[in-house]
Amino acid sequence: MRETDDLRRHVEAAIEGDNVAFEHIVKCTQPAVWRLCVSLGSAGVEEDLVQETYLRAIKSLPGFRFEVPVQAWLLSIARRVCADDVRKRQRSRRLADRLELSAGDGVMVDADSVDHILDSLDPDRREAFVLTQVMGLSYEEAAEVMSCPIGTVRSRVARARADLAVVVAQTMAV
Repeated sequence: MRETDDLRRHVEAAIEGDNVAFEHIVKCTQPAVWRLCVSLGSAGVEEDLVQETYLRAIKSLPGFRFEVPVQAWLLSIARRVCADDVRKRQRSRRLADRLELSAGDGVMVDADSVDHILDSLDPDRREAFVLTQVMGLSYEEAAEVMSCPIGTVRSRVARARADLAVVVAQTMAV
């Protein structure tokens, strides 16, 4: 119970902007957050998942209502971070599979190279494509995020697909 009270006191101070208090929270909870990220996350990105957990926690501090112990709250954030990472990797794999299909026989697209391929797109097209095809937003949701008409999103995604087909074809020719 004493550790719970100590963490609560530090969270209250961190909410008021005390960075030293937040460092104490990290020091006390990091082993448990790390273990969860190692268990649920993708191999090799555990450090990024732990860091993302604490970044989300910092943003969420003002809304923390102390309904659960601090460590349980942080572990629930870490679980969501790991789940988001798994979903992102699945989307990248599906995108790589679709790129392989559109390229034709004999072309292998590595899921890790998907980001490199997407970087070749015009920024507006990449944004529309990533929001709808990678992140899974509807065209309407993407239009809201991008602050543009839904038709603009649709045309940017269509152009991005065409651009990606050209990039894949060029890669195949090499």
